[in-house]
This record gives sequence, structure tokens and C-alpha cells, in this order.
Amino acid sequence: MFYPEELVEEVRMKNDIVGVVSGYVRLQKKGSNHWGCCPFHNEKTPSFAVSESKQMFHCFGCGVSGNVYTFVMKYENYTFPEAIKLLAERAGVNLPELEYSDEMKKKANKRARLLEVNKEAAKFFYYQLRSPHGEIGHKYLEKRELSEETMHKFGLGYAGKNGTMLVEYLRGKGFEDSLIKEAGLANYSEKHGMSSQFWNRVMFPIQDINHRVIGFGGRVMGDGEPKYLNSPETPIFDKRRNLYGLNFARTARSGNLIICEGYMDVIAMHQAGFTQAVASLGTAFTSEQAMLLKRYTENVLLAYDSDGAGVKAALRGIGILREAGLTGKVINMKPYKDPDEFMKNLGKEAFQERIAQAENSFFFEIRILSEQYNMQDPEEKTRFHREIAKKLCEFQEDAERENYLQAIAEKYFIGIENLRKLMLGYAAQTGLAKPVERPKSGIQSKRTPEENGKRAQRLLITWLADEPALYEKINRYISAEDFTEDLYRKVTERLFSDLSQGNYNPAAIISMFEDEEEQREAAALFHTNLPELTTVQEREKAFHDILLAVKKNSYEYYTARLGTDVNALSQAVAAKKALEDMAKAHISLE
Repeated sequence: MFYPEELVEEVRMKNDIVGVVSGYVRLQKKGSNHWGCCPFHNEKTPSFAVSESKQMFHCFGCGVSGNVYTFVMKYENYTFPEAIKLLAERAGVNLPELEYSDEMKKKANKRARLLEVNKEAAKFFYYQLRSPHGEIGHKYLEKRELSEETMHKFGLGYAGKNGTMLVEYLRGKGFEDSLIKEAGLANYSEKHGMSSQFWNRVMFPIQDINHRVIGFGGRVMGDGEPKYLNSPETPIFDKRRNLYGLNFARTARSGNLIICEGYMDVIAMHQAGFTQAVASLGTAFTSEQAMLLKRYTENVLLAYDSDGAGVKAALRGIGILREAGLTGKVINMKPYKDPDEFMKNLGKEAFQERIAQAENSFFFEIRILSEQYNMQDPEEKTRFHREIAKKLCEFQEDAERENYLQAIAEKYFIGIENLRKLMLGYAAQTGLAKPVERPKSGIQSKRTPEENGKRAQRLLITWLADEPALYEKINRYISAEDFTEDLYRKVTERLFSDLSQGNYNPAAIISMFEDEEEQREAAALFHTNLPELTTVQEREKAFHDILLAVKKNSYEYYTARLGTDVNALSQAVAAKKALEDMAKAHISLE
């Protein structure tokens, strides 16, 4: 452990997992848990549960589990010490200077080296733009009416006339080829050797919220393809979880953030004074980016292109913003294609007016929908009204749904009661909210005896985690030594110790492990799907069978090792005696 266990636990306890996860995922309380769509895989039906009592999360879809540290490590791509540091800062806990292990130093050094090589590449591009080699790039940016101050602010640069210049420069700075390649700055081929894909392009350094260069975008000079080329995914660059310009926009204090489609749109808007502008990174807008925006604002404006593709992107973005619990509005760019063109032709004041006139996202959806129907045809008009009714059913809150129903009925001259009947009819058929789908419990396919033994151990750990009072009833029969997987044994040693002292806390157990994969596996032990049984008799039999299965597996495990393990004989004898006692015992769950 890099920090004292007491300090790790203090930081964890001061960061309520529901509060932390809510900063990334929109959660809704249902029963004893908070539910939302999993940020680690794509899904429409929420299967991601956060338990306030256990201070843990679990996705019933992809199986990922953990405590608040695991979540931050996985979402932010942080190491364990980095996650502790972030959460300590959030909670106002002072940390001592950290002494890294060799392995941790290696991992931290790799991230640092990747950031260093990107920073050096950004310097290379920056100076190339301002040298005779970069004249073509500089003229292009001047033609786009960017000032020297703006070019400097965004660190704009130029990649040379061939792909070897950058590689030679970075080698000269002491960076090895493997690191240059891992940073996504070059590739190897038999024909060209090590060569960068970035050449003859104006370069846009992509920075994280701490102004560190994590990747690049390049716009080709001339008619080459692709027009825009971005860095590939790397250990420090995740396109889905970053936004271009957010390092500046997050401190704009404008009361909103504006999403654009491209780098030049963001830069042009910042130059005009709209420093709250950001753009996605060569991908469609993602739910991860929406949750990133939610850290800084509740109000998001979409300034997408006014063409058909831009409208589709806006419609998709609206749904993502709504799922994240953000208020979205759409800025009308017409008669121009994008913010860059708009700003050059109509200027800052006109754009400020368009911001003030931004269209409510739901009204935008309905307006675009109306364009698909002939309102002079009664049949098509009726179909349009039915589609409105379906859209209204997407609102979870009754008051919000009713407010929009009234507003839309008035806007499109629809009888409010008629529209309400259509909506209620559709809701009756489909339900306003679909229940969370959870995987069915029980054995779904044939398992080996070893797999069955592991499953019984996982079931018992989960059952005891859900009903800790049962430990006193079974501790005479079971011990941590009966758990034959190393990680299971480590978990139960701490679990049983805590249960015997009456201070059981599963989230604290997860913090014993520094590796993210071990944290995930340990957390999953507390979220095994238990048998869905109704009567006390059924539950008691199932629990008794699980207990017997764990002890039987333990007996067979140690019996098989009688010739190699000096402790195996005593363990096998104890397991056999416990098996005989348990077979006769009745363990009440009441």
C-alpha cells in the first residue's frame, strides 16, 4: 500500500460513492440502489447500480464492479495513487508525499514520458509553422482570419513536408521509437521505416483539462485525404472522454457550454469572445463527453452545422444530453453552415442574439419531425400527432411531461385532451418507464466441478455481504481457509475479521487491492446473482446447499494436496468433520 491504510480509508469514507458517480453518470434512486446507464459500455436500459449502503457499484450488463476508487481508476484511466489524490483533493484531505514502488514508478513514468513526447511534438509543430517550412500552413490560418494571438493560444502548428522530420526531431530529443509509436505519433513500415502520419498538415494540439497535450488533429494542406486526421487512442488519449477546447472553456463562467463540430469552429468562437466553445474529437458526441460537460454546467448549446448531417448530429446529441440530465438548446446557424462562417459574415453581436434565441431541444426535435409530414393530409397529420405522443412519453417526470404536452398542443394547434389521450394510450401499451432488466440467477450451462466450487464461494460471500448477521450462525463451520482461490481467501480473511468485530464494510475491503483488475474481481464477489426464492424454506435450503458446496470443495481441494502440502491433512480432516456436522445442522435465516 502506497499510503497508510487508515488514510486510504479516510479518503474513501469522505467521498460518498453516489455523489462521486453522479458527477459522471445520471443516477435515479429506485429501491435501495441508484440506477443509471453504465459509463463503461453502451446501453439504453440502465443496468448500472450504485449502492449507498455498501458504497459500491455494479453493472449487471458488463459485470464491472468496485468502490469509489475503482470507479475513478476505470473512468479516468488513473492509477490507484492518482485516484486517491483526486478524491483526497475533492474531500479536502492532505496527503503525505508518496513513495512509489518500482512497478508504480514504471507505470507513472510511462504516462509522464508519453506526455513529454507529445509536448515535444507540439513544440516541433509550433516552430515549424513559424519557419519557412510552414509558410503554407501559416497562410492558410491567416486566410481563415486567425490572429497570431489566437494561433499562439491554441498552440497551432504545422507538420513538415514529409513524415520523417518529426521522428528525427524526437529521436534527437532522446525519445525511443517504441515510445514515439505508442504515443500515436508515427508508425513503422518496411518501405519508409519509422515515419509520422502527420505531414503537410496544420496541426491542432489536443489538451486535457490540465493543459497537457494528449493528442493531435491535423488538417491537410491541399486536396489530400483524409481532410482531418486525429491521433489514435493511446494510454493517455481517449477520444470519447475528452473535448477539444475544454481546458479553456471550463473556466469561461458563461453559464453554458457550446458544442461545435470542428476545431476551427471552436477557435473562431474563442477568438470572437465565446470562450465556452468545445468540440468532439473526430467522433460523434458521446455520453462520456456529456458527463464531462456536466461537471462544469447544466446548460449546453448545440452549434452544429446547418446541413442534414448537422441536424442528425444535433438530434443525436439532444438525446445524449437529456440522458445525462443536462438542459440542451440548439443554435440556428442559417443562412451559414457553421459557427466559423457565421462569425466571419455576421459577427459577434449577431451570434450573441442567436444564443439568446436558441431553440428548446424538444421543440427542435418536434419541428424537424414535422418536416417529414404533410400537414394538409389528415392521415399524415394524425401520424405526426402520434409521434409527438411517443416523444412525450420519454419524459420521466409527470410535471415536465405535462408542461411539454401543453406547450406542444398550443404550438401545433392540437386539442390538449386529444393529445393527452394519444399519449396515455401509447404509455399503456409500452409503459412510461421500462423496468431494469437483470440477468436471471441460477446455473445457465454445465460447469466443471472446479467452476461450481468457485461459484459456491462467490455466492456465499455475496449472501453474507447482504445478510452479515448470518456470519455468527455459520462461523463454527466455515473459515477463510475454505476459500480455495487466492483472491477469494484474501477477501474472506478481511470480511470474516470485520464481521466478527461488527464493523463490516465491503467498500473498504476493495481498497486492499491496488490493481484495478483485482479491485474489479474482488468487488464482483459481493455482486453474484443469488437464487431468486420467495419462501423461507426455499432460501434456507439454498443457503445450506451453498455452504455445503463450499465445504465439500474445500475438503476435496485439501485432500488432493495431501502429498505436497503439510497443512493439507489438518485442513482436510477439519473440513470432513465440518461437513458431517453441517449435513445434520439446520441454519435459520430468520
